Amino acid sequence: MSSSNGPRSLRLVFLFGIVLASKVLSCPPNCTCQYLEVNCTGKQLQEYPLTIPLDTRQLILAANNISYLPSVELNFLTDLVYLDCRENHIGEDLGFTFISVVKLVYLDLSANNLTRVTFTSFSQLTNLVVLKLSDNPNLVEIEKDSFANNSWLRHLDVSRTGLTFLDTSTVSDLPNLKSLGLSGNPWNCSCSFLEFSIWIKESGLNFPDAENISCYSPSELRGWPVPDVETQLHYICLTHLYQWDYIFLGLVGFCIFSAGTLAAWLAGICAVLYEFHTATGEDDADEDEEEEASTYH
Repeated sequence: MSSSNGPRSLRLVFLFGIVLASKVLSCPPNCTCQYLEVNCTGKQLQEYPLTIPLDTRQLILAANNISYLPSVELNFLTDLVYLDCRENHIGEDLGFTFISVVKLVYLDLSANNLTRVTFTSFSQLTNLVVLKLSDNPNLVEIEKDSFANNSWLRHLDVSRTGLTFLDTSTVSDLPNLKSLGLSGNPWNCSCSFLEFSIWIKESGLNFPDAENISCYSPSELRGWPVPDVETQLHYICLTHLYQWDYIFLGLVGFCIFSAGTLAAWLAGICAVLYEFHTATGEDDADEDEEEEASTYH
């Protein structure tokens, strides 16, 4: 009994060693790998590591020098639910980068070099709950339908970017959104910003660091808290007229007056000509009658 169990135990230990060795060998150099997690934080990586175990569910690539996420290699990780790529140099177009990691719930791309977000950036991430895009100073555009497929999104952070405008429907159409980071952006509080400022005031969402959500332009509104700028924008955009508005209205009035005066002048000339023509016709008729009468006599 013991003799038969001995070889079986050795085989089990040997198989376990092989499995363990395969896990260790598949771990990227200088990274830490444990059950379903790969952590490469601060390892000065220049590229995305290619030897990541395929069953990885949590991948941390924070604080490196990665500038590109290869979609093919990344999308082998079909069980990935957590991806942390903060503090890198990722700046390429993210269109269809995450096409197969559909289980992803948490994505951190903060402190990178992103410039714009489009519909194709995250359209495949239908289970996404947390998305962090903060501290991307070159991020100047988020297209209107960028998050149209991310209906489970609860936490979105676009703080400290280069955004000056955000279409209201981009965030108002997210039914499960609870927290929205908007602070530290150079918001342009022009008339087109009025709808967004009203939504911020009435949405009931949690806005972290809300005291730093303020206008950067125009200069007369710089420093105004965005939730409080609604009244001022109403005054500027709906009731207040600038100098050029008065000039425009003056020109319109002058044109109307000139057109009316010209029309009256032309009407007067036409009336005079008509009366003159009528009087001339009557005189000719009288002369004809007189000539006929003298002929008969």
